[in-house]
Amino acid sequence: MTHGDVDGICSGAMTLSAMQGKADVLFSNPTGLLEDLNAADRYDRIFISDIAIDEKSMHLLRKRFKELADKKDITYIDHHPLPKDWPADNLRHDENKCTSQLVHEYFRISLPKEMERVAVIGALGDYDDDTEYIDNILMDWDKRSLYFQAGILIQASFDIGRNYDRKRSILKALSTGRLPSDMPGILEAALNATRDEENMRIQIKSKVKTMRYVAYVIGMRGSMAKAAIYAGAYGNKLVGASAEFRDSKNVYDFSFRVRDGIDINEMLRAVAPKFGGSGGGHKFAGGARIPAERIQEFLQTLDDVIYASTIREK
Repeated sequence: MTHGDVDGICSGAMTLSAMQGKADVLFSNPTGLLEDLNAADRYDRIFISDIAIDEKSMHLLRKRFKELADKKDITYIDHHPLPKDWPADNLRHDENKCTSQLVHEYFRISLPKEMERVAVIGALGDYDDDTEYIDNILMDWDKRSLYFQAGILIQASFDIGRNYDRKRSILKALSTGRLPSDMPGILEAALNATRDEENMRIQIKSKVKTMRYVAYVIGMRGSMAKAAIYAGAYGNKLVGASAEFRDSKNVYDFSFRVRDGIDINEMLRAVAPKFGGSGGGHKFAGGARIPAERIQEFLQTLDDVIYASTIREK
C-alpha cells in the first residue's frame, strides 16, 4: 500500500523490486487507509509507505494495526508527523527524510543498483533531496539526467491524476529499472501538465482570494499543490491554499503551502476536526478534507489560528 504521489510511487516501486515483483500494489491515502487495511486479511505480509495517519480515524487505525501485527508481518514506513503516542512497533519513521529514502535504506541490501535512481526521483518529487544519503547516491549518477527523469515523472503524475491503473503500471515499470522517459505516453503527459500549470498560474493571478494570512483559490484545473503555491505567491500571504470539490462525498479537498514560519500540520490537525473534517501533513505543506457547507467557517477559523500564532511569536 502506498500513496499516489511521486514519493509514494517510487517508494512502492522499490518495495516491489525488493519483493522481486511478487506482490499486489494498492494505492491508498490517509482517509482511505483504514478501509483498505480492513480488507487486507488475505495477505501474509503488508508494507505501507508514504501514507500519513489520519487524526480522525487514528484510534481505529491503531487498533487495526495491532490486530494485523498479531497475525501478520506488517511494516509501516513514513515521514509525515505522527500523532502523539503512536506505537513504535513495525515502524520506520523520520520526518527529516522522504519516504523514498527511508524505503531505500530499509531494503538497500535487496535492491539492484538501478533503484538508487528511483530513490533520487522520489526525493526530488517530495522536495527532500538535500540529505547526505541522497548526495552519496548522486556521486554514482549524473545529477542532471536524474533531475530530467524526475521532472518528467513529477509533471506526468499531475496529468495522470487519479488514474491509478496507469500509476500502477508506472510503479511496476520503475521496479524493473525502466526510466520514466522510456515509458509510453509519459513525455506527452508531462507536457500536458506543464501547459495546464502555466494556464492555471495565469488564472490564479486574477482569481485568488485573500484573508489576513491565507490566500486561496477553488476549483482550479491542475495540481492542487502547485495552485496553493501560486495562490500564496500572487495573494502575497503567509499561507497559500487550493481546494477541489468531491461531488461523490460532498466535501472539498484542500492543499496548503506555507511560505514561512508556522506549522500548518499542527494547525490542520487541530482545526479540521472542529468542522467535521480531517487534516494534517508536514510543517510547511498539508492537506485537509472538509464538508462542503463548512469550508468558509473552516478557512476563517484557520486564518484566526494563524493570526493568534503570529501574535504570540511577536
